[in-house]
Amino acid sequence: MDEQFDVIVIGGGGAGLAAALAAAQDGASVILFESERAVGGSTQLSAGLFTAAGTSVQRALGIEDSAEKFYQHYMDLNQWMLRPGLIHAFCTNAGPTLEWLLELGVRIPAAVSGNAHQPGLTRAGVEDVWRGHVPKDQGYGLVQVLDRSCRAHGVEVVLGTRVQRLLVEDGHVAGVVADDIEVRGSAVVIATGGFANDPDFVERYFPAARAAGEALFVVAAPGSRGDHLRFGADVDAALTGHGWGLLMPTVYFQRAHHWQSGFPPASRILVDQAGRRFMDEDAPYAVSTGIIDQHGGYGWMIFDERARLGLAPGYTDWATERVAEEVAAGRTVRADSWEELAEAIDVPHAALRASIERWNQHLPSGRDPDFLRHVSLAAKGSPTRLDPIASGPFYAAKILPAELVCTHTGLEIDARAAVLDSTGTPIPGLFAAGEAGGGVLGLRYVGGGNAIANALTMGRLAGNNAAAAHAATKARGN
Repeated sequence: MDEQFDVIVIGGGGAGLAAALAAAQDGASVILFESERAVGGSTQLSAGLFTAAGTSVQRALGIEDSAEKFYQHYMDLNQWMLRPGLIHAFCTNAGPTLEWLLELGVRIPAAVSGNAHQPGLTRAGVEDVWRGHVPKDQGYGLVQVLDRSCRAHGVEVVLGTRVQRLLVEDGHVAGVVADDIEVRGSAVVIATGGFANDPDFVERYFPAARAAGEALFVVAAPGSRGDHLRFGADVDAALTGHGWGLLMPTVYFQRAHHWQSGFPPASRILVDQAGRRFMDEDAPYAVSTGIIDQHGGYGWMIFDERARLGLAPGYTDWATERVAEEVAAGRTVRADSWEELAEAIDVPHAALRASIERWNQHLPSGRDPDFLRHVSLAAKGSPTRLDPIASGPFYAAKILPAELVCTHTGLEIDARAAVLDSTGTPIPGLFAAGEAGGGVLGLRYVGGGNAIANALTMGRLAGNNAAAAHAATKARGN
């Protein structure tokens, strides 16, 4: 192994691959270290949905959008708690990064998509203009295109090797130590993912996740162990995003991504601890967790026997037999009447019955005047006329924010993806992106594709600027 490179990338998920490729395209020699046996990280496990504005895909569908509109929406949803310069850079570069991916061979057809698994343009969150770009072959397809391009551009990829520490000389990050070997470079990009698989870091930086108790499950890649936090501690890097992350609401018995676990019945309602329906059951997870938090941290998913028997076969969790098993174990409630169900879940009987009756008056006729769920269903291309909830026995399963997807505490970065120290000054030679680079993923997850767009956009910027840092170092004769 050559022990001298222009740019060193730590992590081979979407952010790391994008950084490595961008640096190599700029003429830098690049080595990438991946702790696992294959590249891909959490990006490969995802649907690959990418949020961006002002794209060729949107234009082909006659949709007018711009980075400025995206920026305004992003900042408003996050209550302006993020650094405007960083978010403006992200929103401005997300569209060009999507075009870059298309040039590399990623396929996103100019077609309307009803969900995150159908290639095309879909509703990502609560935006007024659709910005969710769904690629063919999902996150796996993104990774395959980036990996091939990296190798075609001469990026040296080292698998199964976890970087131990950074090399620092005279305040400048000058390389890494991996397998006790010093590998030197003019710039280092940290793209090691989040810390969802390190319980101690979760407890320290995202304690809200622990409220789910035994229902908590992690869908992030195994390499999401918080290495960025360890590296940052060695160079006095500032952290940002404490207490933020993406927890998706799920029923307590779900243990995997939806494409493995299955989907709950469409004819269902969510009621709070007062027995009242309190939200659109198809509300984007940009806002759904926050709504549940405002209603005591959990609710009850209510459905009937017809809905249970109508569940699609072949899934691990949302399956007819699995629900029956949960009932037999005493964890999902089953009752022959609304009175019995209300008593079993300790909610007022009158409120629960009123919620069910109001559902039965409206959704079977195709409209939801209370929460406008018919609008969400139409956006997914789903039927807006749903069944009444009237065929006993009846079921109630607790729903709460329990699916830990990504963590938002990362090394503070500026608009160039340069890591800042505790004084707010860029640390020479050090960049970060993806979950490792904090400040883009904020208080509110903007919607499907937020994490992927962050990883690839900021990864690309990090790679470009790492290559520029090397060029500047070379020009100084160092």
